[in-house]
This record gives sequence, structure tokens and C-alpha cells, in this order.
Amino acid sequence: MLFQGGALFDSLTVFENVAFPLQEKTEMGEGEIRKRVLARLAQVGLEEAQGKFPDELSGGMVRRVAFARAMVTDPEIILFDEPTTGLDPIIRNSILNLICHTYHQHGFTMVMISHDIPEIFQWSHYVVVLHDGKVVEAGPTAEVVCSVNPFVQQIIRGDITGPVHLM
Repeated sequence: MLFQGGALFDSLTVFENVAFPLQEKTEMGEGEIRKRVLARLAQVGLEEAQGKFPDELSGGMVRRVAFARAMVTDPEIILFDEPTTGLDPIIRNSILNLICHTYHQHGFTMVMISHDIPEIFQWSHYVVVLHDGKVVEAGPTAEVVCSVNPFVQQIIRGDITGPVHLM
């Protein structure tokens, strides 16, 4: 899982944060853990940051460390909880590019919760739209984008007029 704010342990270094799942959930030796952690840090472009603590990292770096930690056990499924919230558009797109590139390399299943609309439609194969805790539309991205549901269209376009009234 990649948590919204990264959820890194502030008292552990980048290396220790990424190594944590392997130390807790596997019988891997120290050398094998080191090799795997360094490979994941290289994959996200942070091998040079392995000795830093979370408070020494930018928001984008925190997300990349959290992604390395999520990937270090070679999972079949990763849940992403708002992986780009609070990031500027350039960093947001770089994180999404990294996630998609890694997906193509490793072939894991992704479940991504996001409010980055309409951008999320560029990155997803399948979309589920929720409203008031209920699924109002689900399907391949191209089908959802063409939905006749007024709520879905209001969300996609960001219209202030439609079924959702804020003021």
C-alpha cells in the first residue's frame, strides 16, 4: 500500500523505511535485503538518499520512497491512496509516470483512489466513480468518459452546474 502522505517512519532513514517490510515479513538475510532495497531505491531515483530521514525529503521524494517500500516485496496488488495529493502538477505527473512505468515493468494490479480528475482518466484502464458511498459508474476508462450520467459528466468537466450543488 502506498499511503496518501507516504506514512514513512520519521525515526528511520529512507533505507530503513524501505527495508522495514522485508525485515518484518520475510526470512531474507541482511545482504539480500540490502540488495533488494537498493534496487527499489534506484528504480525510483533515490539511491543517493538512502541515509536521509523523511523530514529531509521533498513531498515528491517522500512519495517515491513510499512507492519503493510498497514495491519492495514484489506484490501482486498495490493500493494507492491519493498518491499525488498536494503535489504540484510537474511532480504529480512524474509520480504518475513512475507508477505507470513500473506497472509495465512488473505487471502488478493497481487500485488507485484519486481526486485528480480529469487527469486520472489518462492513467487508468478501468474507472469506478463513487458518489455518496455508492458506485454510480464503472467500466473501461473510455466508456466512463462517455457516460450519460450527469453526475459523472459534472465531475469529469468540473462544472459548477449540474446535479451536485455546492452553494
